[in-house]
Formats: sequence, C-alpha cells, structure tokens
Amino acid sequence: MKELSVNHLLGIKYINENDINLIFETADHFKEVINRPIKKVPSLQDITIANIFFENSTRTKLSFELAQKRLSADVVNFAASQSSVTKGETLIDTVNNILSMKVDMVVMRHSSPGAAVFLSKNVKASIVNAGDGAHEHPTQALLDAYTIREKFGDVAGKKIVIVGDILHSRVALSNIYSLQKLGAEVKVCGPKTLIPKYIGELGVSVESDLRKALEWCDVANMLRVQNERLDISYFPSTREYAMQYGVDKALLDSLNKEIVIMHPGPINRGVEITSDVADSKQSVILNQVENGVAIRMAVIYLLASKIK
Repeated sequence: MKELSVNHLLGIKYINENDINLIFETADHFKEVINRPIKKVPSLQDITIANIFFENSTRTKLSFELAQKRLSADVVNFAASQSSVTKGETLIDTVNNILSMKVDMVVMRHSSPGAAVFLSKNVKASIVNAGDGAHEHPTQALLDAYTIREKFGDVAGKKIVIVGDILHSRVALSNIYSLQKLGAEVKVCGPKTLIPKYIGELGVSVESDLRKALEWCDVANMLRVQNERLDISYFPSTREYAMQYGVDKALLDSLNKEIVIMHPGPINRGVEITSDVADSKQSVILNQVENGVAIRMAVIYLLASKIK
C-alpha cells in the first residue's frame, strides 16, 4: 500500500503533491462507503482518537467525529473551556494526560499559530491540525481542492480566486499551498487592509476589483468575514464590505461565463454571498460539507496506518 510521506498532518506546507493525490484516491473510496446503506467500516477498531478543541467549532468538529466513527475508531472529545486548561494547565501537560489514557491520535484546533507543530515535537501521538490560529487549516484546503477536482475532473490549470479576509484566514493560506501544488493558478481579492503584505512571496496575484476577479476565474472561494479576529476596523462597515466584495445573483448572472461558488462556512448570508447565490446550482457548498467527511476519513486512515 502507498503511504503518506509524513506522520502528522500539520499543514499543507509540509506535504507534497503525491500525498495530496493519495488522500484524494483514498477519499474516493470512502465517499463510496458513506453513500452506502451501511456507512461504517471496521478499519480503525483498535485506534483511539482524541479531539481537542481550544477554539469553538461546530462543523469541523462534527465532521472529524463523524469521520472517526465511520472508521469505527474510539473517540474522546475534549473541550478546553470545560477543562483544567482554565486552571493554568499547559498544552503539553493537557495532551500528555490524555495520551496516558492510551490515545493514538490527536485532532487539535488551537488559537496559536504553530501549536500543532509544537505538539508534534513534544508528545508521542499522531497529530492532525484542525486549525491553528490564522495559520493553516489543512483538511479544509484538501476538501476544497477535492471538490474542485470532483467538479472539473482535475485541479491543474484551473483559475481560482479567493475573496475576502485573506489576512486572518487559515483557509486562504492552506488553499494557496494546496492549489499551487496541484497546478492551479490562484488570485486573491479583497480590501487592501485585509490582504497580507507577504502575499506576493507566495506567487499569488492580487485583484482589487471583484468583477474583474470573477470574470477571470473558474472558481470563487468566498471567505467568511472573521469578526472574532478583527481587533481593529479593517473596513468602514459590513454593508460597505457586502457592496464591494459580496456576490449576489445579479452579479453572478451578469458575468460572461458560469463560475463555481465555494464557501468554507459558516456563511454570513447577505455579506459574502446572498442566499440565492448560496442555494444556486453554481454553488458547491453542500458538496464541500459531504466531501469533508470523506477527506477526513482518508487523512485519519492513512495516518493511522503509520502508527507503530
């Protein structure tokens, strides 16, 4: 059996194109499994996985938990807000206490960039990064690229624009890495205040005009405005942001071609996209959600096969 070149999924930065393609091929198999009447396989009956979320999450946490249960793994859920972390316990102590209960894999979301890398060097378990601050969100990028592959047959040569709050978005950075590794061309579009200064170093061009960006692309990935990360005012108002960088059906219909609309969720309806865009036939948002379970099953299965 082919295997991943890494023992952890810490970020798209640390994996190669072969790893991504292996994850996709494995996800193809699991997508077929989750569409059967009996959606469970006994692949990981001897594996115990801890989901450790130091930041709030609904969709990612549910998706990981469902993926783990579909593979018959034993699952432990840990919410930092209800734990000894609030009493001052360190990250390493918290995780080592959990590992002493014979846990094989840790899926972790943390507000600090690099937390997953730090953990992988200090504890004996396979680590999956479910989002570390404004740094990376590798499984979201994998499911996004997988959805594009499903829609077009291939990612190579496709033109993808990522629209919105690039500065605070771990989804944007992971998407840029994964799409470029798979041969796509990537642009970003958004208010200048929300475009990081280093963006050119990633080989990504910037388009400030939304209409021009949409007329150029095959796929528009509309990012959520992350109000919880905006410590200062980056644009005058939500209404003004929606007018300049939001997509409604009239704008979509006025383009010279039909493009695909993606969104990592949760959607601020009426801000990034209107309801008639989110629910249109050009939207693949629900496909992204379904593919998220298959991709996370693939990642967990492939990493588990490397646990000695």
